[in-house]
Amino acid sequence: MEDMILYDTIKKYSETFNNKTMHPLINIVDLNKSGLIRRSRFRLDFYAIVIKETHCGDLRYGNQYYDYAEGTVVFLGNGQTIIAEPEGEWHQPYGKALVFHPDLIKGSPLGKSIHEYTFFSYQSNEALHVSEKERAVLDQCFANIESEISQNIDRHSKKLIVANLELLLKYCSRYYDRQFITREHIHHGIVEQFETLLTNYLFAGELKEEGLPTVQYFASRLHLSPNYFGDLVKKETGTSAQEYIHLKLLDLAKEKIMEKKKSIAEVSYELGFKYPQHFTRLFKQKVGMAPIEYRNLN
Repeated sequence: MEDMILYDTIKKYSETFNNKTMHPLINIVDLNKSGLIRRSRFRLDFYAIVIKETHCGDLRYGNQYYDYAEGTVVFLGNGQTIIAEPEGEWHQPYGKALVFHPDLIKGSPLGKSIHEYTFFSYQSNEALHVSEKERAVLDQCFANIESEISQNIDRHSKKLIVANLELLLKYCSRYYDRQFITREHIHHGIVEQFETLLTNYLFAGELKEEGLPTVQYFASRLHLSPNYFGDLVKKETGTSAQEYIHLKLLDLAKEKIMEKKKSIAEVSYELGFKYPQHFTRLFKQKVGMAPIEYRNLN
């Protein structure tokens, strides 16, 4: 097993691929300049958007692989550990990477909204596949940022750099929305699997054994990252994955509440809640009345 490489600065990452560091907090890195490098595990302490120009090995995050071939865009989040496989093998990377440090966007509107770009924590079979026309738009965004960071820094520099970066991310969001549509047949099957898994979880005794069902649990069973899974369910159903789970759970709760021999506390424990007051709070929030009121009303 290769030792992990830590890229804690933009400068270190840029120099690894024989690129000049044009700005300490953001850079466009031409991966073609690197020459042969060894595949290894590495961690980034910043964000990266990588556009591949050819397939050259696999990237793995956790136990899953990126859907990472020619013409794909991969987003790597701050603090992620990535494995380039097969480890230890020498290869020539092709493509370009936009890397930017969290400090660049601190205090800006993008800094406050960066968490909304959930694709930075997608992991397996979740890369962005772009058309030639979409790729041209992304290339232009890269070029605009490169042009700006190549100039002498003045009082307008940061605002213009961050504005162009935010524009790039907005285009990526649009293209991911398009990809959810063009891969609808694949995604529809995943939602059906999710519904089956959720039904089994609710009615096969797992509530008592495992507790409340979580988005992370179903994402893991479907080999998807929680964010990608959540976005997919939202696109397909119009409801967040968490909300979808709650709605199904409350449907079951309404049935159990009508069993008058059981106390509300007993019902809450059967549904996987550790504390009855948490069940009562959720029920009242979603249904508009407390469980005991619902029982008496019906």
